Amino acid sequence: MVYDVIIIGSGPAGLSSVIYAQRAMLKALVIEKLPMSGGQILNTEEIDNYAGMPGMAGFDMGMKFREHADKLGATFAEGNVVRVDVQDKIKKVHTEDGTVYETKTVILANGAEHAKMGVKGEEEFGGRGVSYCATCDGAFYRNKVTAVFGGGDVAVEDAIFLSRICTKVYLVHRRDQLRAAKVLQEEVLHLDNVEVIWDHELQEITGEGKVEKVIIKNKKDDSLRELTIDGVFIGIGMAPQTAIYKDSGIALDERGYIIAGEDCTTNVPGVFVAGDVRTKQLRQVITACADGAVAITNIERYLIENK
Repeated sequence: MVYDVIIIGSGPAGLSSVIYAQRAMLKALVIEKLPMSGGQILNTEEIDNYAGMPGMAGFDMGMKFREHADKLGATFAEGNVVRVDVQDKIKKVHTEDGTVYETKTVILANGAEHAKMGVKGEEEFGGRGVSYCATCDGAFYRNKVTAVFGGGDVAVEDAIFLSRICTKVYLVHRRDQLRAAKVLQEEVLHLDNVEVIWDHELQEITGEGKVEKVIIKNKKDDSLRELTIDGVFIGIGMAPQTAIYKDSGIALDERGYIIAGEDCTTNVPGVFVAGDVRTKQLRQVITACADGAVAITNIERYLIENK
């Protein structure tokens, strides 16, 4: 079978894409490597900026999106995509189990994953005190001391969330000012149990069997400082899941994001991109969903022009 479109990933961008594909009566398939659709929003405690759904839990929103797709008869396949061949008119999508799917067009909606710092102890203590999601793991640190690393929205939101649970939260940033939205900065800087440590970066995570301390370095004078803590939360942003596209001919920017404008069209004919994996200014649920709609609209045009 040759599909009209294969959508790789079933986060908000992928689900929005397949909803629009079904409404356009396209022969569509969504390939998702995880058993559950929804992407990163499944791990978000509350989403308060999606129009019409204020205060909705991320998990519930993901389920709503999937229910909508199912209601329209969308087809899903579970599989880990390991390669795409996209230079020919008929594209091929290869999964880890050896299955090869053929399609006229592809939407790359893999999304992004939590970026890592690459410091000593980070891998060793993964799941034993090192976390990348405060809303996922914060409950384990009730009445304990934690440290959050980063200065953008992710880190500041994590620090605010943890302040409601922990007795003490260190927010450690390598610069002398935060990059987060002003409203978030205003909130975190007025929290009594959050101490912001400026101009420091993480050097090492230590402990016996679990996290007990972090060593941080002052960037101005190279002095070292130890913080005794129970948990580390790394909030330095996301990394695009585009490793499988590096040899495909699909253009990526220096950070690995797929290059495409607001039309979601890549440099390869018949290949489109939607969501957080695309080069864009704002990565939010609402912009991911918008990308899905735009991508399908342009795919309809492409299919008409390339019969």
